[in-house]
Amino acid sequence: MSGGARRETDDVMGARAVGTAAGGTHGGVRRAEGRRVSDQERLARAALTRVVEPGDEAAGRWLRECGAVELMRRLTSLDFEEAAEALTGVTGKRLGGYRTRAAGADPARDLAAVAAVGGRFVCPGDEEWPGQLDDLGDGRPVGLWVRGGPHLRMWALRSVAVVGARACTPYGAHMAASLGAGLAERGWVVVSGAAFGVDGAAHRGVLAAGGATVAVLACGVDVVYPRGHAELIGRIAEQGLVVGELPPGGHPTQSRFILRNRVIAALTRGTVVVEAEYRSGSLVTARGAQRLGRFTMGVPGPATSGLSAGVHELLRGEGVLVTDAAEVVELVGDIGELAPARRGPVLPRDLLDPVAALVLESLPARGRADVRGVARDAGTTPDEALGKLYELHSLGFVERRGDGWQLTSGAPDHANVRRGGT
Repeated sequence: MSGGARRETDDVMGARAVGTAAGGTHGGVRRAEGRRVSDQERLARAALTRVVEPGDEAAGRWLRECGAVELMRRLTSLDFEEAAEALTGVTGKRLGGYRTRAAGADPARDLAAVAAVGGRFVCPGDEEWPGQLDDLGDGRPVGLWVRGGPHLRMWALRSVAVVGARACTPYGAHMAASLGAGLAERGWVVVSGAAFGVDGAAHRGVLAAGGATVAVLACGVDVVYPRGHAELIGRIAEQGLVVGELPPGGHPTQSRFILRNRVIAALTRGTVVVEAEYRSGSLVTARGAQRLGRFTMGVPGPATSGLSAGVHELLRGEGVLVTDAAEVVELVGDIGELAPARRGPVLPRDLLDPVAALVLESLPARGRADVRGVARDAGTTPDEALGKLYELHSLGFVERRGDGWQLTSGAPDHANVRRGGT
């Protein structure tokens, strides 16, 4: 079990022990002991989601050093020279951009807007905050805008990401939907990005199975993107959770899609990639999961398919090959959650004892052989060979013709064998 997944298991056990979701975090990051986030801090963090881009580590360092309320004060109340002295590590032009956006932020309006669509703002220190996001260090989200009724942290404790190509093949869509449904049936939450292709298929598989799914968006949770998934995202918000770092009305960009992937990777115990080219955002998610100590898995495809080339490259490294939900759960689940043993069909010949098998193989494909010839070829005595021939006769493999023995026409290579006769 990887370090991230092991810490996840510790969180699950802790949640079961206390019957609550009181702000657990992963190794090396402090565990919030039921402290309540103040209204001022919540407002400041909500404002900062309009000021800083997702994954901004410079802003994350400032947050860690001085807190959200003080950071907003420095951005809005100090003159430029004082702010530049207090907030180091960025250029003056970049700091000017922060200050301009901070001056226009209206967190109360954003909180009202998300409440109007049945949402809320979750930030570090809240009971609902998923502590595993703290593994991102200074790149962790300032907070998360959430739509949907379920408890985000409790759902995230037992979750798996299923991601892949937007322009997937029918095979990729089938595998994603099967994985989604199979994981849902086993009590796992499926996290994906609500994009076309593999993401949408995984979400639909979960919903069809009546399971739990989370969509992590690269835009505001009140924004439908892609527009073709308006119905799907609406169903996820009703049956599951829609999550995003951007405030209400926030629009997606290419960089925001890439940065969104780090949240998917950190939020879950492992990431499964279904179809991905060499240059794919899904591989960014998988590599992010690897860096965080999460499990990384891939579903193989045809060696000639460019859409599977990235997955195969992942599997040549540290990725683990999986073909169904049971194999995923065996990797990310608790001790004892094993996939069924995989093997080919057992043929009647496989059930013969070694000597009987040698005697059977000694008979010619056509024609007859006498007992001495069979014994010689099988490397046994004539008496032992005769005994085994009668056993094989009772099982329907051979028959006697005069003084010789021959294979039975239509011998039971693929039939169920019953001892005691045919």
